[in-house]
Amino acid sequence: MIEVKNLTVRFGGVTSLDAVSIDFPEGTCGLIGPNGAGKTTFFNVMSGYVTPAEGSVVIDGVALLDMPDFRRARWGVRRTFQTEQAIESLTVFENVLAVQEHSATGTRAQAKTAVDDALEFVGLAHVRNDLVRTLPAKERRFIEMARAVVGAPKAVLLDEPAAGLPDEETEELSAIIRAIPERTNATVILVDHDMALVQACCSWSAVLDFGRLLACGPTQDVLRDGRVLAAYLGTEAE
Repeated sequence: MIEVKNLTVRFGGVTSLDAVSIDFPEGTCGLIGPNGAGKTTFFNVMSGYVTPAEGSVVIDGVALLDMPDFRRARWGVRRTFQTEQAIESLTVFENVLAVQEHSATGTRAQAKTAVDDALEFVGLAHVRNDLVRTLPAKERRFIEMARAVVGAPKAVLLDEPAAGLPDEETEELSAIIRAIPERTNATVILVDHDMALVQACCSWSAVLDFGRLLACGPTQDVLRDGRVLAAYLGTEAE
């Protein structure tokens, strides 16, 4: 479980997260909301890019924000970004190995085995030795997934992982996302504007709007909430 209490982030006079409290259950959870709702800011707090004004994040009893940001990846926090981060001059294998060597202890042989397992999991074993710059969009996106699940993560934060993918490839990605908790025992938080992907992957979701928690609970119930419809469609909620 990921327990978020009174998380507040301010940038000058703008409050990006306003005393947000959410308990994310195990499995795959959605974090949705309009542009500017605070979703990426929340991920930035989790991964150490942003220091909150107040609040706490506890994962499996561990106070995450008490941990120096450079230790969080090694401890088990992984994330993807809206824009791909793969290094074009390296091979697929080398890209994932760089994450594994930075975020886990063990021998070089153990690291290589973990990378091969991650590539097999996301369906990239056949291109493990290809340079990233030679690959199409799907494979480049799936490298991000391999980097997020390699080794033994405790929390996997996926920020718009399906961006730019057509429907057929998004369905492949959906199957991978749904399998992550069982494979790694990590809690997954998915941020995406594709509600079909969120519904396919997440049995539970939370909604942010202007930095505040608008609703949370079973995904289907949340998506029928009048306040959520108003936030997305700009119509007045009953």
